[in-house]
Amino acid sequence: MKRICILGSTGSIGTQALEVIEEHSDLYEAYVLTAYNNADLVIEQARKFKPEAVVIANETNYNKVREALADLPIKVYAGAKALCEVVQNENVDIVLASMVGFAGLEPTIAAIKAKKAIALANKETLVVAGDLITRLANQYQVPILPVDSEHSAIFQCLEPGNKIDKILLTCSGGPFRKFSKEQIKHVTKSDALAHPTWNMGAKITIDSATLMNKGFEVIEAKWLFGVKPEQIQVVVHPQSVIHSAIQFEDGAVKAQLGVPDMRLPIQYAFSYPKRLSLSGERLDLFAMKDLTFEAPDTDRFPCLRLAYEALHQGGNMPCIVNAANEIVNRAFIDDRISYPRIAEIIEKTMNKIAFSKESSLETYLNTDKEARTYASSLL
Repeated sequence: MKRICILGSTGSIGTQALEVIEEHSDLYEAYVLTAYNNADLVIEQARKFKPEAVVIANETNYNKVREALADLPIKVYAGAKALCEVVQNENVDIVLASMVGFAGLEPTIAAIKAKKAIALANKETLVVAGDLITRLANQYQVPILPVDSEHSAIFQCLEPGNKIDKILLTCSGGPFRKFSKEQIKHVTKSDALAHPTWNMGAKITIDSATLMNKGFEVIEAKWLFGVKPEQIQVVVHPQSVIHSAIQFEDGAVKAQLGVPDMRLPIQYAFSYPKRLSLSGERLDLFAMKDLTFEAPDTDRFPCLRLAYEALHQGGNMPCIVNAANEIVNRAFIDDRISYPRIAEIIEKTMNKIAFSKESSLETYLNTDKEARTYASSLL
């Protein structure tokens, strides 16, 4: 029985992870559930799955959660510090890092130092601190098991002993794939949230609309698979059937295909190296009328270009990009800025905040704070 701590159990990944745990209740236990602010849902989840502990990061909701679970033998904690403490519980086997944004960094570091296997769905952890995270994972001999559908696909295609020549990182293209540059200027929050393929949370859906999500996945792939930026090619594939592929030194290409279902990469991270049964739809190749591929347009989608630039510069530049992106993403959701201003503010922040090659947690914390402050001043 593997005991799993879910950082972010009320989000899209967290709720689907609980579906996997429920389907394989003989193999997995939801040992710790955490949420930032969604008290009602984490209470519902806790009453159903009976975890050892629940953490609500927003301390104002602590009494509500504690009182709602008072009749059950469930420990209830609150605050960001508690997140870093529960991942170190000696009975936890796997930590699913599915919190959104920079907030997932410190709990993930705490879990690595406690030698817990990491099922990584929080891409910002590697975007912000890829060098630090990979060093710590090597130092503490902790596996980082990718949960993003694209990185899971690459992980599934790896062949020990055979070098990667190129990673083909697929991308649906988002809701504005066919929009002209003029049309894109006038898109709304509602337009951006209407993703054509995946059902995700608001933050990642907006990032997918700008292609910043794909840019972050490029940075993540560099650290997960030890390749150079020029070895990662983004391929727009609207059907989202091929989840990503590897080209090897001899020119052979190996891809992972499947229906768009995040439970599969979540379950594979839990069960690796074994595969388990999974209920749900199966891929029907005969129903596939067209599989198409396009190059991304970084003129219409400059966020992808900015992510590549940050990766090439290295140091704290990806941290700057992430911090600014979190500010403008939220501002766009709140109808405070237009869509074109997203990339504009990110680029201005990149040009303003001091560059540093240091890869310490202190550097990333300071950079994040400075970049958020400056990006906020531009709104």
